[in-house]
Amino acid sequence: MGKQENIFLFVPNLIGYARIILAVVSIYFMPTNYKVACSCYVISALLDAFDGHAARAFNQSTKFGAILDQLTDRCGTMSLCIALSNFYPKYMFLFQLSCIIDIACHWIYLHSSILQGKTSHKFVDMSGNSIMKWYYTSKPVLFFMCAGNELFFASLYLCHFITGPMIAGHGLFKLLCWFSSPIMLVKTLISLIHCYVASINLSIIDMNERQVKQ
Repeated sequence: MGKQENIFLFVPNLIGYARIILAVVSIYFMPTNYKVACSCYVISALLDAFDGHAARAFNQSTKFGAILDQLTDRCGTMSLCIALSNFYPKYMFLFQLSCIIDIACHWIYLHSSILQGKTSHKFVDMSGNSIMKWYYTSKPVLFFMCAGNELFFASLYLCHFITGPMIAGHGLFKLLCWFSSPIMLVKTLISLIHCYVASINLSIIDMNERQVKQ
């Protein structure tokens, strides 16, 4: 028998642990030091691309890694929304709603994918939903949507502390908020599609299991 592998020490999972550490540091400094908080947050987000490449390069894709990746993404965005709720209490409801949609929709989609035996939430069957196929099979589109979504929340966070260079009478970070807000809204809509697709998949699993029992 060959030596048993330790998936917890796989390269992509080690990158995932580094992302968690950076996210925790970012969360700690969010109320007081925007430079440290934003730097750690951005680096953690950028490492999200590297763990996927590492998983493919070393043939180390795992369900644990997929869930770790999702949890880190969701918790990082949720923590930033909590900070924004304190900075902009007038819009607390919208930040809360954003967190609920982001976490709930991605959770049910990932869970349904695992129940179907998929190793990653990003695997899309050719017979699946056309919008989801377009979203996950085009790397430039996926990167643009994820980066634009993060840009919106990060720019809104920075607006609380600084304006940035002035462009046409407006601060850079405010302009970035305006530019990225449509991307954030589309990303939210895609999250709701996650929920719809997952619900359909789960209903199919339930029907198949009920037929087996009859």
